[in-house]
Amino acid sequence: MTMSTDWFHRQEAGITTPTQEKKETPDGLWHGCPKCKVIVSAEDHVNNVWVCGNCGFHNGIDAKEYFSFLFDGGNYTELNPTMVSKDPLQFEDTKKYSDRLKATQVKTGLQDALTSATGEMNGIPVAIAAMNFKFIGGSMGSVVGEKIARTIDYSLKHNIPFIMISKSGGARMMEAAFSLMQMAKTSAKLALLDEAKIPYISLLTDPTTGGVTASYAMLGDINIAEPGALIGFAGPRVVKETIGKDLPDGFQTSEFVKEHGFLDFIVERKHLKARMSQWLRFVGNLPAPVKAE
Repeated sequence: MTMSTDWFHRQEAGITTPTQEKKETPDGLWHGCPKCKVIVSAEDHVNNVWVCGNCGFHNGIDAKEYFSFLFDGGNYTELNPTMVSKDPLQFEDTKKYSDRLKATQVKTGLQDALTSATGEMNGIPVAIAAMNFKFIGGSMGSVVGEKIARTIDYSLKHNIPFIMISKSGGARMMEAAFSLMQMAKTSAKLALLDEAKIPYISLLTDPTTGGVTASYAMLGDINIAEPGALIGFAGPRVVKETIGKDLPDGFQTSEFVKEHGFLDFIVERKHLKARMSQWLRFVGNLPAPVKAE
């Protein structure tokens, strides 16, 4: 018996759809993991808190995304939302710092590299300050330091835990000494929090480097990190060139840092809210949340 293969052959050569009738796939419908290259729908990616369901790679997110799943129902009140940086040094490199600030504010919709807010996390009132890496690399300038200080003041005034989410390339060079002063200022404010016996959780995410690592990011009552985060002072390339030796595998990853005693534990993003709430209830002697029937 001979089977016909006419169905297999193109009846008309070429693609006949006119260009004006072709439809482009809208942007933002799909997400490709930068590590394993698996593609999933953008909706599934968000529902998995921006973590690859195949390899567990934690994609970088900023304050808005963290607040959406850490605060109950995504409900929170932003603190000091209108604070913006100035340019006291009239700094200029490839462009004026004042122009760079304005352009970044327009591009990102953010005022600066840190957003702070207050709300409830599994029924526990908390104040959270989170860095925005897309704003000049999450660099620490005077506004970042001042907003952290004021968020700590809010925690002190209302006697509620403080959570810091770090994601930064370090001090903002365009503000020079004004930036470096924030290391001392935030550290002094955290000392007041310690005196008041108010819990402070420091969450280090990818990347946490430079003056941020050398100050408030490592001063938590507990220091925790997401898997695979780059954590250090100078970057691996600088360290390698300085010491003239090859670095061990996984150098400056959160796993490496924990192994050497600088972190208390590593938590996957989907477990952050539960684990932090659990610890706060333990140290604060708070009752466990009542589950709805």
